[in-house]
Amino acid sequence: MHIPENYLSPVSCAVMGAAMIPVWIHAVRKTNKEMPKEKIPLLGAGAAFSFLAMMFNVPLVGGTTGHAVGGTLIALLFGPNAACLAVSVALLLQALIFGDGGILAFGANCFNMAFILPYVGYGVYRLIKGRGQAGNARTYLAAAIGAYVGINAAALCCSIEFGLQPMLFKDAAGNALYCPYDLSIAIPAMMIPHLAVAGVVEAVFTVAVYALVRKTSPDLTYERIRSDEPEDGKKNRLPIFALIAVLIAACPLGLLAAGTAWGEWGADEIAEVITKGKTLGYTPAGLEKGWSLNVPMPDYALEGMNEVVAYILSAIIGVALLVILFKLLSLAMKGRRKAA
Repeated sequence: MHIPENYLSPVSCAVMGAAMIPVWIHAVRKTNKEMPKEKIPLLGAGAAFSFLAMMFNVPLVGGTTGHAVGGTLIALLFGPNAACLAVSVALLLQALIFGDGGILAFGANCFNMAFILPYVGYGVYRLIKGRGQAGNARTYLAAAIGAYVGINAAALCCSIEFGLQPMLFKDAAGNALYCPYDLSIAIPAMMIPHLAVAGVVEAVFTVAVYALVRKTSPDLTYERIRSDEPEDGKKNRLPIFALIAVLIAACPLGLLAAGTAWGEWGADEIAEVITKGKTLGYTPAGLEKGWSLNVPMPDYALEGMNEVVAYILSAIIGVALLVILFKLLSLAMKGRRKAA
């Protein structure tokens, strides 16, 4: 679901980036107000779950691949506003260091995965859960459905962004300048695999991690953070960080999924992609001549290094940077609160 560089027009990228600015401002203000300062560094762990979930590619219908995102999971733990920030930072690191998602398309990727996914997912969760006691079967059913609906809502938005490009941006010959597949292709190509597989993966991942956190660190849930209940002193973080370590060690399993995620082909291969029984036959000029950023570890790989080792190293670097960044963010917010 990561939109690569040059699949969206510069105008589309600017519009999506502008749309995210008020969302980020709102998320920062609400998170600063809602989150206890001592818990803000733990957003790094939430962002790490999202970062690692996106490294576990799974085969999808049609020979492509996909992954979970964890946006609803972070919303359940820290709230949708904090989830927006956590997933946004994870997406930024992926784009800047690993080339996973475009820098120009950063606003669009955040709109889909850091805005639509956690807010819709959490909203559905609250609607289904109602006012019942947290921790019962209905809670986990609500979490699963919320995660499933959230990621599919994000996939729908992504497919619309792809599908509008050939309708709006063409060259003199009538060929698409950017993404060449219209809505009639983009929507089913994105939605069928997400409805059939990726949504299920997102739901399972969300419920499994949420259940672990509720059992071992119940204070790390949005309901508890928002409530006035005094903390019982039980703050066992070891299982959470142990799970992160396990996910890091297991992330090379994501290399086993063959194929490229739909809409993430390189400019050198898109002309040969078979759609509806035929190849595109040309490379859109915007993709062929567009801007690109040289990143340190493209596709989570490093020249001369075994791909499994490089994948694990990428996971370690990503998680470490996220933990450090949110620790620094907590210090900055702490300083602002004292000044206020």
